[in-house]
Amino acid sequence: MLRELLDNVREKAPLIQNITNYVTANDCANITLACGASPIMSDCKEEAEDMSRICWGLNINMGTLNPRKAETMVLAGRCYNEKNKPVILDPVGVGASGYRKALAAELMKNIKFQAIKGNISEIRSLITGGTGSRGVDADQGEAVTEVNLKSYIEMAQDFAKETGAVILITGAIDIAADSSRAFAVRGGHETMSRITGCGCMLGSLLAAFEGANPKKPLEAAAAAAAAMSLCGERACRRMVKEQAGNASCRTWLIDEMYKLSGEELEKGADYELYEKGHVVICRH
Repeated sequence: MLRELLDNVREKAPLIQNITNYVTANDCANITLACGASPIMSDCKEEAEDMSRICWGLNINMGTLNPRKAETMVLAGRCYNEKNKPVILDPVGVGASGYRKALAAELMKNIKFQAIKGNISEIRSLITGGTGSRGVDADQGEAVTEVNLKSYIEMAQDFAKETGAVILITGAIDIAADSSRAFAVRGGHETMSRITGCGCMLGSLLAAFEGANPKKPLEAAAAAAAAMSLCGERACRRMVKEQAGNASCRTWLIDEMYKLSGEELEKGADYELYEKGHVVICRH
């Protein structure tokens, strides 16, 4: 299954618009190219309609905000909805300020999202409408673990039912869920949290997978998470072996994504598929 999803990205080479974080825009563009898709990094409202005609999907990232960009997000999201093309929300740091909280509420009111991706603190902030003090980082006290995994799967599925979107919660264990099924994706490396932009890159990767596989939104989210985890592991092992730093690891992460084949993803992915609270597929 995962092999087919990545192969579709490489074969179709979807054009993806990113309204994204200027801190990580270059990395987001490069990870999109590395997986086989093509990026357009446009946050200009005057070309939102034109972009929605030629692109296969839209990634909205709330990392660095201003009123002009926020206006573009709403307009562009509506344009893609009108054309039945996938829109992804990455609510970066949504709990850090009242402005972010209000914008996220406006986006979710006006746009139908195919997938919503965030760390556990960001997803919880969307659900509760609360704020927190950790900015873009997840609160370690809320981290997804083997102990609380099933309860977080239930939370993600409830939120998926409420929004109609696939929910992708990122962390040491990633959870990709719709209202009836959920993937628990393992892998990655703790060093990935020391690389600026891993989460933003996953958002762009998610948009590429969703754009190339519009009829399999849950599977596309799981495949994007598995690909990021597998490539992150490989890059971090190389970093340790060569006694390099995190900047080298970021470059190698993009390299590993470029080299990743569908067959390697199929063989290397570590995940479980849950239905009605029970594991029905286990790949370790």
